[in-house]
Amino acid sequence: MIYIVMGVSGSGKSTLGKSLSEKLGWPLHEGDDFHPQQNVEKMAGGEPLTDQDRLPWLLQLHEVIQRERRSGSGALVVCSALKRHYRQILLNGSRALTRSSGSGQDVLPPGLADVVFLFLHGSYDLIHQRMAARTGHFMRADLLRSQFDILEPPLDEENVLPLDIGRSIADMVLEVEKHFLSSMAPAVVS
Repeated sequence: MIYIVMGVSGSGKSTLGKSLSEKLGWPLHEGDDFHPQQNVEKMAGGEPLTDQDRLPWLLQLHEVIQRERRSGSGALVVCSALKRHYRQILLNGSRALTRSSGSGQDVLPPGLADVVFLFLHGSYDLIHQRMAARTGHFMRADLLRSQFDILEPPLDEENVLPLDIGRSIADMVLEVEKHFLSSMAPAVVS
């Protein structure tokens, strides 16, 4: 099982990812570590990233996800994954780039059974307050509005577990752990 911890900057993705990694004993791949330096500089300068800026980053994270899927063990990936198209790139790599609607090509699946998006969501005010209080991160609080503006919350068909960030990290970890255990239980046939 691969869990992709997603949401806008400041929603607690890294904190939840670290807690889950410790609890489950799984490797954690921090998406921020995969950004090219020019992306980091752009965000640190207060400039939002474009889709073109994000593309190499998303493709690199796709490779990490595929490597972890092939390993057959659990892993965690932290990535904002704000748009449905970004999530498709994470799941399908460059195949998501060549797909054009109405062309008769195979439609990519909206989700994969062994990849679950953990969608951290909360109010703009709460997240802005958290971002303003944190130190040492390149993402500036004044860029939060741009993230909310492009956010396309994942749909159920994308294999998502929504998590309200108003809850404690311990509560969210417990919910994810229950989700994981229920996904591993054999199906009951009636």
